[in-house]
Amino acid sequence: MTVIDIPGSKSVTARALFLAAAAEGTTTLLRPLRSDDSEGFAEGLKALGYAVRQEPGAWHIEGRPAGPGTAEADVHCRDGATTARFLPALAATGHGTFRFDASAQMRRRPLGPLTTALRELGVELTHGEREGHHPLTVTGRGIKGGAVRLDAGQSSQYLTALLMLGPLTAEGLAITVTDLVSEPYVEITLAMMRAFGAEVAREDGADGRTRTYSVAPTGYRATTYAIEPDASTSSYFFAAAALVPGAEVTVPGLGTGALQGDLAFVDVLRRMGAEAQVTDAATTVRSTGRLRGLTVNMRDISDTMPTLAALAPFADGPVRIEDVANTRVKECDRLDACAENLRRLGIDVATGPDWIEIRPGTPAGPVEIATHGDHRIVMSFAVTALRTPGITFDDPGCVRKTFPDFHRVFGAFTQGL
Repeated sequence: MTVIDIPGSKSVTARALFLAAAAEGTTTLLRPLRSDDSEGFAEGLKALGYAVRQEPGAWHIEGRPAGPGTAEADVHCRDGATTARFLPALAATGHGTFRFDASAQMRRRPLGPLTTALRELGVELTHGEREGHHPLTVTGRGIKGGAVRLDAGQSSQYLTALLMLGPLTAEGLAITVTDLVSEPYVEITLAMMRAFGAEVAREDGADGRTRTYSVAPTGYRATTYAIEPDASTSSYFFAAAALVPGAEVTVPGLGTGALQGDLAFVDVLRRMGAEAQVTDAATTVRSTGRLRGLTVNMRDISDTMPTLAALAPFADGPVRIEDVANTRVKECDRLDACAENLRRLGIDVATGPDWIEIRPGTPAGPVEIATHGDHRIVMSFAVTALRTPGITFDDPGCVRKTFPDFHRVFGAFTQGL
């Protein structure tokens, strides 16, 4: 059995940085993720006038409940969607002019539902070029609060940004959601907000299609907060263990109490025939030497869709992944990217607006994987490469977004399989 120490969760680290910055007092984050995304978020906070002190294994953030500590700032969000979506909402709570821009990749990703909602709450903001996209200028004057409707059908991050904003408003916030993907990520947000002292209630609509979150204007209290290992990153190691006969891997710190919904990927592997055990302290996956085909709805765990797509050719029947339209507006169009690369490997693939079906086959190299600058494409097809000699990547370094040391760690892990 191999035990792997997975870096801290990207999703949890980003939320913790926002909450710490907004809290009264100094928060210490234990084992935060050190990657391009999280470093970019921390740099964004510093640009906005927040004091962030980083040391190995712990980051210390002095909170500012009244908002940014500067009246003017320029923030570059890099490739980080959480940075690009959360920090403008945080900036709106202060007083000043705050300009945001991002990489070309992030400029392409949608922002409109969030900025529309912020405008409805009275926030003055302008898009510098294309409406609904970065660059963006926010003129902060504090936020009164009130009621707002939100379409979260493209990303749950829009809802998370508004939820975390709620306790910082003068009167609280009622957010009615008309569509929602990746719901487990919202549950992460709610649990973390409560850990920092927030009060949130949820009421489902009578029509069964809407729900309203009511957030009280409590503010936040500083705390010491431990970041759990990243469940999405763990999926590549779990998939590798399921693929290679006789393999077994354990990820400590990721167990039954984990916040991240992507841990449900091990249930998908279990349905395919792998053995999986989740205890309060760790998760273990081991191979049984067989993988079955299946049809699975991955709406709530769509970040692990590429992991399953890259593993799918080795199943004994078709693997059909449904309800993942939102993966088309991630770092790249992940549905098309997975299909493109699998076809390069000689695998029969069909796709639709929100689904992909992969038929069994033997991937054949040598093939250079077109990564489209997407870290998850690289890490997913590293699993395929375990059984396919000759796979290379046109941009292997893009893993720095969430796991800069991935190739070394995954290589050392797989050498022992």
